Amino acid sequence: MINHKIIHIDMDCFYAAIEIRDNPELINKPVAVGGTSQRSVLCTCNYIARKFGVHSAMSSQIAKSRCPDLIIIPVNMSKYKKTAKIIHNIFHEFTDLVEPLALDEAYLDVTNNQSHNNSATLIARDIQKRIWEEVSLTASAGVAPNKFLAKVASGWNKPNGLFVISPPMVNQFVANLPVQKIFGVGKVTLIKLHHMNIKTCADLQTYTLAELINKFGKFGHTLYNQSRGIDLRAVEPDRPRKSLSVETTFITDIDNHFQLQNNLLTLYDKLQLRLNDMGYDYKIKNQFVKVKFNNFKVKSVEISSHSVNLETFIYLLKSIAIINKIRLLGIGVHFDNNNRLPEQLQLF
Repeated sequence: MINHKIIHIDMDCFYAAIEIRDNPELINKPVAVGGTSQRSVLCTCNYIARKFGVHSAMSSQIAKSRCPDLIIIPVNMSKYKKTAKIIHNIFHEFTDLVEPLALDEAYLDVTNNQSHNNSATLIARDIQKRIWEEVSLTASAGVAPNKFLAKVASGWNKPNGLFVISPPMVNQFVANLPVQKIFGVGKVTLIKLHHMNIKTCADLQTYTLAELINKFGKFGHTLYNQSRGIDLRAVEPDRPRKSLSVETTFITDIDNHFQLQNNLLTLYDKLQLRLNDMGYDYKIKNQFVKVKFNNFKVKSVEISSHSVNLETFIYLLKSIAIINKIRLLGIGVHFDNNNRLPEQLQLF
């Protein structure tokens, strides 16, 4: 079995870092990027702001209540894309196998890169150095045999960190890893796992695949594999995205449209952030709303649309008859990958 060499690069509070770079008066001050209206949410914030409990996707109103001195700067997406283009060009100097996840992060497969003594660690350090030299921003890097572990590693020593999980380290590292580090483990799944006295991947490893599928459905496969450090996904350059969605699972099931609509407003803001952060400007072909009832039956409705419209999501939500209490609400869009605009054939 080939041990792949995967690097995950994640820029440090990217939008906020760009604004601070361009305005030195913001240095050593709590800074966020996002909207300032009552319903707006933050795209990101710097580490000073995070000490006050401020974080991305938080409402600007709550953020200001936690950090009254917080400076919120409006989003300047064109500026962020210009900087991101330089960064992604640096990635491609090291390998053609670059899978962009957003403007500020990507996977790189450097398995066959013979430079730097064939060391993924040295390549990652060189990438960090080049990014600093060319755009005066810091990036954190993770190096590991697969995408799951590389992404975990990039967040291990933030900001401006580098963490390496070599093949001999995998078993011990994963055994001690908290289960919330597994992709897809949100607050509701985490509560369920904790009720089962599962707090680390070592705890998960005591369950068979059949037992996990029985308790968590198809997500049991992910829990089983990633708790053992297994991730067979390849780095896929220029992979066209078919859809983008956001969802929330309620701790207490909901049974009326008024509560659902309030949650939809929050999801809508998060979806807008995700769309802005993609880097691609995909052509939208429809919008959809999905609900999962407490009997785990799923209902989804969609409508043709070429843009993201809040009123359309509300209309779709109202068209769903509530037959049981609802445990999950999601909204999203599907893309028309056959009709992308000419300038969208590349990342920027």
